[in-house]
Amino acid sequence: MRVEIKINASCVEPKVVIITNSMTEEIDRMVKQLSETAPQIITGSKDGKLEILEQKDLIRLYAGSGKVFAMTTHGEYALRLRLYELEERLDKGRFVRISNSEIINLKKAESFDLSLTGTICVKFSNGMRTYVSRRYVPRIKKILGV
Repeated sequence: MRVEIKINASCVEPKVVIITNSMTEEIDRMVKQLSETAPQIITGSKDGKLEILEQKDLIRLYAGSGKVFAMTTHGEYALRLRLYELEERLDKGRFVRISNSEIINLKKAESFDLSLTGTICVKFSNGMRTYVSRRYVPRIKKILGV
């Protein structure tokens, strides 16, 4: 893909023009991403404080005991959003759902162990492990190009 930027002093508002021979999934994703008006902020509470969580720091988001938690490089936070709401806010190129109760950051995954029958073990750079449920294995294999 070629990117071209033109600086024009008389321009009041930035304008993006996409020239392509056909509409693809990638172009559709870019259009949706460029069209988002409000920033997708995710907040979590820890030790009685509410903090803004950066997507680059998120390792995994999971549901447990009727609540949703975020494991980050700075610790674990309780979230008020549901997983489906988080899925809408998170970067689709970086985050993927691996079960009904968990979303992971692919950029924080160190390895994927495919030797287990019917599932995949995900090892993160901090040593933590989690498992892809059988229902989501085909989607993860497609993402990994397997």
